[in-house]
Amino acid sequence: MEVLIIGAGVAGLSAAWRLAGAGVKDVRVVELEDEPGGTSRSGKNAVSAFPWGAHYLPAPLTEQGAVLRLLREMGFVTGMDAGGYPVFPEELLIREPDERLFYRGSWYEGLYLRAGASAGDLAELARFEARMNAFAAARDAKGRKAFAVPTALSSDDAEWTALDAVSMAQWMEAEGFRSARLKWLVDYACRDDYGTTAEGVSAWAGIWYFAARQDGRGERSEGFLSWPEGNGRLVRQLLGALDPRRLERHVLVHTVEPGEDGCRVEALEAGTGKPRAFQARQVVFAGPRFVAAHVVAPWRQQRPAWMGAFSYGPWVVANLTLSSPPQSRGFPLAWDNVFYESRSLGYVAATHQMLRQDDAGPTVLTWYLPLAGLDVKAERERVLAAGYEDWERLVMADMLPAHPGIAGQAQRLEVMRWGHAMIRPAPGFMWGPARFAAQESLGRTLHFAHTDLGGMALFEEANWFGVRAAERVLGALGRPSTSWL
Repeated sequence: MEVLIIGAGVAGLSAAWRLAGAGVKDVRVVELEDEPGGTSRSGKNAVSAFPWGAHYLPAPLTEQGAVLRLLREMGFVTGMDAGGYPVFPEELLIREPDERLFYRGSWYEGLYLRAGASAGDLAELARFEARMNAFAAARDAKGRKAFAVPTALSSDDAEWTALDAVSMAQWMEAEGFRSARLKWLVDYACRDDYGTTAEGVSAWAGIWYFAARQDGRGERSEGFLSWPEGNGRLVRQLLGALDPRRLERHVLVHTVEPGEDGCRVEALEAGTGKPRAFQARQVVFAGPRFVAAHVVAPWRQQRPAWMGAFSYGPWVVANLTLSSPPQSRGFPLAWDNVFYESRSLGYVAATHQMLRQDDAGPTVLTWYLPLAGLDVKAERERVLAAGYEDWERLVMADMLPAHPGIAGQAQRLEVMRWGHAMIRPAPGFMWGPARFAAQESLGRTLHFAHTDLGGMALFEEANWFGVRAAERVLGALGRPSTSWL
């Protein structure tokens, strides 16, 4: 065959989508799991579709790039505004109320706890926002944003990349940001996008969260795009470019041997143990580095020195079906509902984006817990040691203070454990040599795509590296075309 893609997460499906766009027909995708999509996969029950991981996409600011091309394919870009930014249908943008915060018995609007904030707290918040706006507006001599989406488009000037050497917590302290409320907000941001606390996140990555998706005027793009199934909707669109017969599930790849004329790939059928072998002119390995270390034959024989720099945090996601929306005190039910005094991130309401007449009907709440400790091995062991009953007790105990009657409304609880859910952008990782060394192809026949190559577990990163790998394949096949990046 011409092209074999190993892994049907967003990166692998993006590679297949790009190859389809170039007219390459002889493409096969193999996937170990029951369903494609990786951490963007979704589920569905009689009440609603719901996410099992990533649940939104920030509306892109620019008119260039592969993500916007995908949204145009879906009919989700209705035009451009006076500032040159894309315009999206109102029904796709998260409708109000979009965010609320639970603190000591009541819900409050937004994610910054303004209730009871002192003048000093608010002054620090204003100073922090001004700094983030300045970072967002910053450009280098080549006109590149200091902090861009995807990260590959960011400036590599030392003025900005030096921020990668310290943690976000250290940067906050050095800058005199000591308000407990502001520190909570920054810590929440790090847990939300990176799965760990500000102590474990590079200052460059922490600032990126607040600066990359705005233009320096304080506006974080047009908003967020979301669907009941979260980014599962984007997965479905990517899958549409692939002939269903070209996707094989339950295939466990155990060896990839690159050669001058192609790659030999050996695998097992996960259900039967039947051996499989593939020979492809070009291979895209669209899995994480910790798997590649055991599968790519040259790396299995001699582990690359950079491999140890990659660290992945575990998550637990639960979907709770209720007979009716949970009762709340204070600000009403929103799309994103966050608990201030919890290790979890709270939950999103899957039915928030559904256009239905009865908002009092049954709903599905998707609850997220990043295991945020710095010792990822210990955190992973905690995740695997707990059984369903343990997670059921934890989820319900976390919900109960905010929703005292929720146990009587609960109809079904499903739990997903993600052992290596997110690459962590630890200090020194984003602009250190390891991440860039890992992006290189092996010869002209084996290429790599995954969010871990971008240092952030985000749809935009997976899509960018999937498209880039596909364009390397096109070049190697002698079929170059105008880049989508």
